[in-house]
Amino acid sequence: MYALDSSSSSQQEEALKSGPHGNESYLALVWRRLKRSWTGMMGLILVGLLMIMAVFADFLAPMDPKATDIGFAPPQTISFHDKEGNLVWPRVYALADSEELDPVTFQPIVGPDYDNPRHLGFFVKGAEYRLFGFIPASRHFFGTVDGQPVHFLGTDKFGRDVLSRAIIGSRISLMIALIVVVIITVVGTTIGMVSGYYGGSFDVWVQRFVELVLAFPQLPLYLALTSLIPITAPTNVFLAFVIFVMSALGWAQMSREVRGKTLALARIDYVRAAMAIGATDRRIIFQHIFPNVLSHVIVAVTLAIPHVVLLESFLGFLGFAVKPPLISWGLMLQDTANYSVIGTYPWILAPVGFVLVTVFAFNALGDGLRDAVDPY
Repeated sequence: MYALDSSSSSQQEEALKSGPHGNESYLALVWRRLKRSWTGMMGLILVGLLMIMAVFADFLAPMDPKATDIGFAPPQTISFHDKEGNLVWPRVYALADSEELDPVTFQPIVGPDYDNPRHLGFFVKGAEYRLFGFIPASRHFFGTVDGQPVHFLGTDKFGRDVLSRAIIGSRISLMIALIVVVIITVVGTTIGMVSGYYGGSFDVWVQRFVELVLAFPQLPLYLALTSLIPITAPTNVFLAFVIFVMSALGWAQMSREVRGKTLALARIDYVRAAMAIGATDRRIIFQHIFPNVLSHVIVAVTLAIPHVVLLESFLGFLGFAVKPPLISWGLMLQDTANYSVIGTYPWILAPVGFVLVTVFAFNALGDGLRDAVDPY
């Protein structure tokens, strides 16, 4: 009888271990909950695609972002039919003046040039670039087979391809957002944990400084600080100063949130037990408290990145972020400052679509992670 009981209990233990919930780590639980959220998974997929686009921007851009062509040329649509209407391999038709005249202006009517199609293909040769900054290459993911210009989203006022510039600009916009959020996270998390753990007069003075930073009207301060850099300053200096200003004004909110978490964790039994056995403050903060606030920090990071992307786009639109020859979404939006230009050439608003997709992707991922790490 005893042998039967022991064998049945061992079988139950094996079944429990082999089941979907046996010996499941915290990360596995978070991943299982995240997979249940379709918005979170959609955000994760979009974020992954955005990262791939930023890393392989030169390869994915169909043209050289600095090459010029016809200014404000409209987008070229992909056609699957030839002049006679037969089904053919995808191609585009450049615009050309026809022999017909407009009855009002008597100007040649502009239309697609069906006699000179530009055939499309994958992994075609085009403008030369350096992959990852040091590998020479000339292959592009998509473009014309013979290397002729193609503008899927039209051109700007200088005739530069909007799609290629938007893809290349994702690298700068996302790099600024990631660097700023990393600095904000490190500084804000450290100050918040230390302030909440020690408490007392130290916490009081730190929180008064945090409130002082939060009390600043950020937009006028951004414009005032970024205007201190002369226009003739090197591009990397200007970019570093913009990152510094965004980080200096953005860490306070993260610090306040982490401090609130730390105040609650500092009174838990295992933290008090670590204090009782003589553990150092550094060990308690970074090995006992930090792992428990990490889930909140991860969610806060995914929600802070779209905020920085929007801020960079707004400052770039005003001319206070990235300077040429660098390319960013905010810098591209400077062409939309004139309402008449928007009404006549609406395709120059294409960078807005990239910004919207980025903001949606990180917000959806952040909402999914927030439900996954704390389902209650």
